[in-house]
Amino acid sequence: MPAVSTIFKSFQGKKVIVVGDVMIDTYIEGKVTRISPEAPVPVVQFRNRFSRLGGAANVALNLKALGADPIICTIIGKDEEADHFMKLVNEAQISAKGIIGYDDRLTTVKTRVIGNNQQLVRVDHEYAAPITSSAEFALVEAIKEFCEKEEVAAIIFQDYNKGVLTPEVIKNTIEFANEKGIITTVDPKKENFFEYKRVTLFKPNLKELIEGTNLPVNMSDKDSFLTAVNAMNKELEAKYTFVTLSENGVYINEDQKNHFIPAHPRSIADVSGAGDTVIAVATLCLACDLDPKTVATLSNLAGGLVCEQVGVVSVNKDDLIKEAKEVL
Repeated sequence: MPAVSTIFKSFQGKKVIVVGDVMIDTYIEGKVTRISPEAPVPVVQFRNRFSRLGGAANVALNLKALGADPIICTIIGKDEEADHFMKLVNEAQISAKGIIGYDDRLTTVKTRVIGNNQQLVRVDHEYAAPITSSAEFALVEAIKEFCEKEEVAAIIFQDYNKGVLTPEVIKNTIEFANEKGIITTVDPKKENFFEYKRVTLFKPNLKELIEGTNLPVNMSDKDSFLTAVNAMNKELEAKYTFVTLSENGVYINEDQKNHFIPAHPRSIADVSGAGDTVIAVATLCLACDLDPKTVATLSNLAGGLVCEQVGVVSVNKDDLIKEAKEVL
């Protein structure tokens, strides 16, 4: 295995397409000292409001933080929120060429109200119906065009069930990528779970594995877990299966080998966005031809690091390098 410093240098400039559901994560922060006389709810004394790129766009932020060159390909609305989203993308210095606006869509915004450092309520502004056939065609063509013009190392499918990743988009993109020898990785949701056939790496969490296969899994009984994994593998035919297991760490397969990697000790503050970080790191590792166990180990460290921060944040490269040197 190459040195840790060499691994991270190899991430530099890697072009990775992120296709999927993007959103804005907005936070309203304040202090709670009393209950409203109008209803049994806390009154939040406003202190601060800020917004971050979320969903598939947070995957792009993680790639950017690690030195890669992400390209977001998605469908958003033509609304005020879209203008805000594009502003955030431009500020992050991420390519917006694959972001397509449609009048019949809403740009997804998740607004979290935080009182005394605790989330009190979330308000979702979204339209999650599947995109139209014309939007499907435009999105797939944009992906193909980037791959023809640029040296794309990988395509990440980041699925939040908001309508962008339809069976047609998934199938056509995977077929094209496989023809071109481009790595494909997936962070799935239940709706299209078994649409991602013959991808390079499929990364559900434990809950998604159980829901997707409809099989009982008890992590104290590894056989029940492996039965579900094998059932999923038989259907998907992915080269690698990578399952995040929360406090139980992560699992990845390698031919006939099963690797279980324990979780690193953490002070967990917020698990939001950890999956975005894990898929970003795993994809870059695969793009640099690292072995599956190293892929899982580095991704596991990165996912744990962002869980120590409140809110959806991208991984800190220096912190990840420091921990990786201790583990690898």
